[in-house]
Amino acid sequence: MDTPFLIFLFFITALIYSLVGFGGGSTYLALLILFHFPFETIPKIALVCNIVVVLGGVIQFAKGGHLKIKKILPFVLLSIPFSYLGGAMVIDKTLFLILLGLSLAAAGLRLLFFHDAKRCGTILQRKGEAAIGFLTGGVLGFLSGLVGIGGGIFLAPLLYFLKWGNPKEIAAASSFFIFVNSISGLLGQFSKKGEGLDFLTLIPFVLAVFLGGQIGSRLGAEKISFLKLQQLTASLILYVSFRIFWGLL
Repeated sequence: MDTPFLIFLFFITALIYSLVGFGGGSTYLALLILFHFPFETIPKIALVCNIVVVLGGVIQFAKGGHLKIKKILPFVLLSIPFSYLGGAMVIDKTLFLILLGLSLAAAGLRLLFFHDAKRCGTILQRKGEAAIGFLTGGVLGFLSGLVGIGGGIFLAPLLYFLKWGNPKEIAAASSFFIFVNSISGLLGQFSKKGEGLDFLTLIPFVLAVFLGGQIGSRLGAEKISFLKLQQLTASLILYVSFRIFWGLL
């Protein structure tokens, strides 16, 4: 498998995930592992691609009046500093791979089995919702910076469960959450010493996810049924998670 094929896969990933306000970080991580990229550069590439994809989504959702900044603040306030702390933390390759494998497994299972999350509901009061927001935001922010995901793939089902808003509002909130945490996590990643990021190598990936993200964010989730693609993506993520743990044995 060569680099042009990987770039094409990044384009497809960005298109699929941007349909519902996600950046695709978990799948970028999976693909980069499969193509044997240096582990120190993997979170940086995934976070940059996240930022490029979800920025278009944030703009489109804001124009449509779906982005409720004040409403999502409890989930965001602690996530930003914690994502920086996660990104700045120096961990060895084994621990990184364990955390990455667990994150991919969780993301894959979420995609595979919880696509009907919007049918869930809860009777939690708004003050309880805010407390959950602070706690969840901090945890997901730290994880996003540490391994290179945005956290939106885990935030969205929680918002559905809380009956936080309609699907468009939740997709908008997920986009914004991923955007701010990816920026903060990326700054943390660059704050530590280690292998740098070759920006010339990065450019084709950025262009691919930008194009895919623009197409996906404009199409909108209600116009395309992507359940089968979601299941295939979940299978890829779970396969890479298995490969990671198998390699650690």
